[in-house]
Amino acid sequence: DHVAGDPIPDVAYVPEEDALWLTVSTELSGLHEHRAVAAYRDGAARLALPRDRVPQLGEVSSRLTDLTGWRIRPVPGLVPTRTFYGSLATRTFCSTQYVRHHSVPFYTPEPDVMHELIGHACALAEPRFASLYELAGRAARRCESDASLEAFSRVFWFSLEFGVAREDGGLRAYGAGLLSSYGEIQALDSADVRPLDVAAMATLDYDVTRYQPVLFAADSFVHAHEVLAAFFAGWDDDAHARMRRDREP
Repeated sequence: DHVAGDPIPDVAYVPEEDALWLTVSTELSGLHEHRAVAAYRDGAARLALPRDRVPQLGEVSSRLTDLTGWRIRPVPGLVPTRTFYGSLATRTFCSTQYVRHHSVPFYTPEPDVMHELIGHACALAEPRFASLYELAGRAARRCESDASLEAFSRVFWFSLEFGVAREDGGLRAYGAGLLSSYGEIQALDSADVRPLDVAAMATLDYDVTRYQPVLFAADSFVHAHEVLAAFFAGWDDDAHARMRRDREP
């Protein structure tokens, strides 16, 4: 395991992986102009990931720390739910370093380095996103029961992974899962788009292996930030119990 404070080891990416990064990052950048919220595009511009090669986590972590006080911790793959979410409370983002297989360049059900950096790290370079992720981490740490953590994780999924907001007359993504998926970000208009509703988000099932059939849209990114910040700031086991009581017939 990587020890906090130690340099993040570089990965020797092969030319095929660098070429794949170039293809995917170039295509996504073009789509983001019309399909990503302005706050995300601002973060991406601030972070300025290289286009021609897979970035090293060490260089991205250093840049993020300078911009918003966040850092990246390398992990070999999926980590326990409480570990991943809990680390956000200290402005630490757990990231994989492997690249998706070249046969499926535009989508992956598992979080590879393209999802982590294009989807999450670019957002974390923008102050409003950076504070929202930290609030989410603090909320996760207050969840003592598995049930309240599960409800929290669903809200996180339908917002910071697959959230959308209305902006400039259209539907735009602010969730990392959409922002890092060339195919899914183009399919926004075919989803069942519902109004932002954290209680509904907290109870809706989802399937990580397919495009999300249901998306929750905020009236604007400012609206999304206000609703989610309030939810994360007040979330704990008691809030979960109140939510369950409120939804009882």
